[in-house]
Amino acid sequence: MAYWRGFRAPDKRLESSNDGITFRLVADLNGSKFPEHTTSFPPATARFFRIVIQRVPAPEDSEAARNPSGDDYEIEEVALHPGARVNRFEDKAAFTSAPDLYGYASPTVGPDQAIAKSDVIDLTAKMHPDGSLDWTPPAGHWVVLRFGYSLLGITNHPATAEATGLEVDKLNHQYVKNYMEKYLQSYKDTVGPDWMGKRGIRYVINDSWEAGSQNWTDDMIQQFRKRRGYDPTPWLPVLTGHIVESAAASDQFLWDFRKTIADLIANEHYGQLEATLHQWGMGHYGESHEGGRAFVADGMEVKKFNEVPMGAMWTQTPGVNHIQYGFNADDRESASVAHIYGQNLAAAESMTAAAAPFAWYPAALKPTADQEFLNGINRIVIHESAHQPLIDKKPGLTLGPFGQWFNRNETWADQAGAWVDYLARTSYLLQQGRFGADLLYFYGEDSNLTAIFENKSPDVPAGYGFDYVNADALIHVLGVENGQITTPGLVRYRLLGLDPYSRHMSLPVLRAIDKLVEQGAVVAGPKPIDDPSLADDHAEFQRLSDQLFGPGTGIGSGVHSVGKGKVYAGQTPAEAFRAMAVAPDFDYAANSPETHLEFLHRRLPGADIYFVDNRGDHDADVKATFRVAGMQPKLWYADSGRVEPVSFTVSNGRTETPLHLEPWGTVFVVFREPTQLTSYTAPAHAVTALTTLSGSWQVTFPANWGAPPSVTLPSLSSWSDNSDPGVKYFSGTGTYTKTLTVPANWFAAKTRLWIDLGEVKNLAEVEVNGKPLGVVWHAPYRVDATSALKPGENQITLHVTNAWVNRMIGDQQPNATKFAFTDVEPYHANSPLLPSGLLGPVRLLADKEQ
Repeated sequence: MAYWRGFRAPDKRLESSNDGITFRLVADLNGSKFPEHTTSFPPATARFFRIVIQRVPAPEDSEAARNPSGDDYEIEEVALHPGARVNRFEDKAAFTSAPDLYGYASPTVGPDQAIAKSDVIDLTAKMHPDGSLDWTPPAGHWVVLRFGYSLLGITNHPATAEATGLEVDKLNHQYVKNYMEKYLQSYKDTVGPDWMGKRGIRYVINDSWEAGSQNWTDDMIQQFRKRRGYDPTPWLPVLTGHIVESAAASDQFLWDFRKTIADLIANEHYGQLEATLHQWGMGHYGESHEGGRAFVADGMEVKKFNEVPMGAMWTQTPGVNHIQYGFNADDRESASVAHIYGQNLAAAESMTAAAAPFAWYPAALKPTADQEFLNGINRIVIHESAHQPLIDKKPGLTLGPFGQWFNRNETWADQAGAWVDYLARTSYLLQQGRFGADLLYFYGEDSNLTAIFENKSPDVPAGYGFDYVNADALIHVLGVENGQITTPGLVRYRLLGLDPYSRHMSLPVLRAIDKLVEQGAVVAGPKPIDDPSLADDHAEFQRLSDQLFGPGTGIGSGVHSVGKGKVYAGQTPAEAFRAMAVAPDFDYAANSPETHLEFLHRRLPGADIYFVDNRGDHDADVKATFRVAGMQPKLWYADSGRVEPVSFTVSNGRTETPLHLEPWGTVFVVFREPTQLTSYTAPAHAVTALTTLSGSWQVTFPANWGAPPSVTLPSLSSWSDNSDPGVKYFSGTGTYTKTLTVPANWFAAKTRLWIDLGEVKNLAEVEVNGKPLGVVWHAPYRVDATSALKPGENQITLHVTNAWVNRMIGDQQPNATKFAFTDVEPYHANSPLLPSGLLGPVRLLADKEQ
């Protein structure tokens, strides 16, 4: 769980003036999260310099907007250096984890402004144990730099006092192993040896990285030499901002330095976690960045060490479902790892909330969960603290402002089964077979995809399934078969797309792409422009880049045949697919321009499963086409478990079906029965309203929650509008009853009778004549009552449940008796009440097959 998003430092700039009145810009000072940061700029001379700080408004929906910071900022020190420095060296040396460092290249300087590598002398052997230096310098002006390292002082959080301590050194596997062994032994001592592993505690989850930045360990020099192939010692002054050899070479060394740290985080930390847990017979769920850039390692490379790679998806506020680019990237990253490295299961910290405590309910959560499914997540891990030791205190203990609040004390806990069934059925179907994709999308190196795509989507055309791919997989994992890129996860891709960020490409990655193309792969994207590593052969880099993408310094153009494959130089994936005559896997024609559908495809031997989602708050009627032929489609509904036939036509290797989806509705279109038919028309249905259950309703309430035992409502309305405070502030389940007379002639052949509840806040369990008909939790709130209704009088019983919010507001009223208990008080006496109860209209519908 990470909750730093939304906060932004003020804009800062350096200005100069010769008269103290008119100032001109010297340099922007923005970007770094590190308290001390260096900005390089061309030499400037002036009588006056000043720092200008300007606050930037936070995004409206961000945490920073809800809790604005003060207007005062303190500057501890400003130093204007007379000599050249590496631009933003603190970020480049991994004192913090900043994204997109390619945009902060150090300005070119003359030889007199750089330190020659041969002038750097290692004096370590001349240091005495007491810290004194025994060295007589040669003639000239020398600068002595003393390097050391220490603990960061960061403790794990959040945790109980007994479980809080210093973070372990994550760049050394032995320290990580010792830490985990002690950690797991404490559990074993508590639960016993028979309850660790398959029979007991089976998994450990490591949450998103919130441990700050670590850039050294005790064998760092040796690890660097081993992994980069050269000695970093003469380059160490660069870690303090000094330029060695040249500005470009110093930036390249710092790239190698970050790459070494990234390798250590992946292998020494995440790899050791997985190894230790495996030795204990346990599995591993693991998150990485979650949002932005939390550390300098690649998210996919660390998640490959997880038995179940894991992302995260936060909620916003009930009813608000804007695109969350960063979370989409994090979840798809996890799914991509599963598809490429072969895990299959991809999990997510799901529906985490920092707003609207206790105000959530299944219909409001569904758009968030469905977005996770669209990103390839097929195992939901609800963010929740289930520790509720107080039996009679509700809603109980919390994680402060963070939810969900999904436990036995939730008002709708007894009605949650239908919601859980939906999540389980959807997850199960999305675990079958393998992911159906056309595109692998390489996002580049040195920054992670949750930072690159934090505020935008990748350049992927609609209708094509895709996975992200990282440098490690390109180099070590992928193969080619029959012109398609293959993975151990048995997923095949028609195209490798290159994001513009990948134009800064290391030689090992370029070699891997060249090898794939030689074997028959197809690649599309801009030409790589430089190799950021000091360790690489830059002449070979240029040769391969020209060979694959053509000569020149632009993005490239044309189609280049190399070996058995092709490179669509300078072209987007959409342009390449058109040139390859690869039609979308899924497409649709809608009646409304506002309609927006998304999909996910799973391929099985002899079957295809498409998950289709209406990403809008209005009905969607479309003609959908699928890249499938020779198989009869059927509609599978995960909310109810029902399966229905659907009309279809087959043409040019594609199957077209009409689809109707309610607001935020989903359906599985399943192809698994071979057919010779080229068209089929499913029976039509005509739905008519037979009657509206108007007039008064009797409503009863449970005891000891402030509401009267029963009330008669003249007509359906929100509890929050009731004049009786006991009803107005009630939270829980109220039971509505009414008698409905059904004429015998309403029962007809091929006709189903449905009870439609209209608007419900927030769930309802329906009974007819004492027969339970299930829980309705999202629009349309209707149940099939055919089997329970009878001619004559029928007893309609509706158990309607709202959220905790109104009761918590009621408890804040002056002189109010408190009925709810929680360790936080997120609402006040004047907080707005939520609509609650059965709002209707309640109708009886006839659904007649034509």
